[in-house]
Amino acid sequence: MLKRQFDKSKLPSRHVTEGPARAPHRSYYYAMGLSEDEIHQPFVGVATCWNEAAPCNISLNRQAQAVKLGVKAASGTPREFTTITVTDGIAMGHEGMRSSLASREAITDSVELTMRGHCYDAIVGLAGCDKSLPGMMMAMVRLNVPSVFIYGGSILPGRLEGKDVTVQDVFEAVGQNQAGNLSEEALTVLERVACPSAGACGGQFTANTMACVSEAIGLALPNSSGAPAPYESRDQYAEASGVAVMNLIEKNIRARDIVTLESLQNAARVVACTGGSTNAGLHLPAIAHEAGIDFDLEQVCDIFRDTPYFVDLKPGGQYVAKDLYEAGGVPVVMRELRKAGLIHEDCLTVTGRSMGEELDLVEREADGRVIYPIETPLTPTGGVVGLKGNLAPDGAIVKVAGMSQDQQVFTGPARVFECEEDAFAAVQAREYKEGEVLVIRNEGPSGGPGMREMLATTAALSGQGMGKKVALITDGRFSGATRGFCVGHVGPEAAHCGPIALVEQGDVITIDAIKGEISVALSDEELAARKANWAGPKETIYASGALWKYAQLVGATRLGAVTHPGARDERHIYADL
Repeated sequence: MLKRQFDKSKLPSRHVTEGPARAPHRSYYYAMGLSEDEIHQPFVGVATCWNEAAPCNISLNRQAQAVKLGVKAASGTPREFTTITVTDGIAMGHEGMRSSLASREAITDSVELTMRGHCYDAIVGLAGCDKSLPGMMMAMVRLNVPSVFIYGGSILPGRLEGKDVTVQDVFEAVGQNQAGNLSEEALTVLERVACPSAGACGGQFTANTMACVSEAIGLALPNSSGAPAPYESRDQYAEASGVAVMNLIEKNIRARDIVTLESLQNAARVVACTGGSTNAGLHLPAIAHEAGIDFDLEQVCDIFRDTPYFVDLKPGGQYVAKDLYEAGGVPVVMRELRKAGLIHEDCLTVTGRSMGEELDLVEREADGRVIYPIETPLTPTGGVVGLKGNLAPDGAIVKVAGMSQDQQVFTGPARVFECEEDAFAAVQAREYKEGEVLVIRNEGPSGGPGMREMLATTAALSGQGMGKKVALITDGRFSGATRGFCVGHVGPEAAHCGPIALVEQGDVITIDAIKGEISVALSDEELAARKANWAGPKETIYASGALWKYAQLVGATRLGAVTHPGARDERHIYADL
């Protein structure tokens, strides 16, 4: 590749590399082995969420080295750094899950501070686990520098008795074991084979959902999200991402040129048609917030409602991320959406070409097994549905992928729990009845604090064979691996005296995912009377530290549970300082 010349007079790194006054700064770069030429090239932050917490992120450091090769080949100087990750598979089912959503903000903030502090000109961000993907993309949009995202890749499926298995099967097997339908020996065999490699959860759970979003929104190279983490071929995408970011610097194409209302709508389409995680209803508004774009939960759900569901992925379907990759990946999915006129084709991507131009290059067709033709979808509406009503005036969200129409309407008496632990204990002890609506409250972003996911409880229900015989609603979240009629993101949350705080044992609740409604059979007068007598938010044990700080700052779920005013109130763009 030919050596390229870049004018650094308007790039942020000029503040640390150019002119006599920066001699002390340059001495530090010489100390790290940089040449004079490298010091005067653009500086590219190569940010990873590498750690040894879980398989999701364990391969990111290897892939970062390939990114750096691409940056160097295209006349840039890469500067690698890492940030935190809280991995949901390890945090699930205990107090650690309170750290999960708050970690998204910590990732975004720490990437921003690193980029600002060292005056990097652009970023390639690598992420593997659920919150690290939106966290990294939010940082890109907040900084508004040339940016390329790359997913670390999914885990390979395990094999047991001739079938693919994932960590979702292990969570559900715990419920089967508790119900007396699976021995501890069989559970031990499953836990040893379910996760055979590096990579994030293999179904269309939150990590793979947001990986698909990264391509659909235009921040990742086409098809880069698909190859499983152990595939050495991922390194080719990583190296190409390093070259791509240098092209973006040359053309001055920045993150907000790519992330627009139209590209966010494209991303929501892909979530819906793949039966993606309900958490996308939280992360898409948060990414939009960083660009100063209004795109709240209700707008996201409007797109979900009129998008066909035609990609058959776990947990509602049969296949895993590796299967989607082998069927052609996100480009083939988006090509099908384009056939129905459901894609904005003019959106810019990190290749420098429009989404329409990228889709013109796709030659593969839907295979009819993993990706159905859009003319014959699995269901005519999306795999994720928004709900609204007197129980959730600010909205709520439910995944219906894999559920038949008759399973999407549920009416029953409320069984109320003040936290997830109480609900899980009741499920373990079978202290609930078929036909009930289990209400778990005080688990919202502020009231939790941290808006925990409820996979342990929902997996236990599924393992007991009760996943379709009860419904569950919460102001917290559900894992992308959750199955059953489980409504999350109920807003306003209980800590803010939303109606979910006022529900009492036995109140009749109706959930209608076909009409998009959720209600409790109480008059406005009765709800107002209960609100007048409300005792106030439930006290938590978090009176100091990061989670206390998060609880003070975090905003409404429908707006993405963000912690700062966003681009609407900003007075400068970092890259222009």
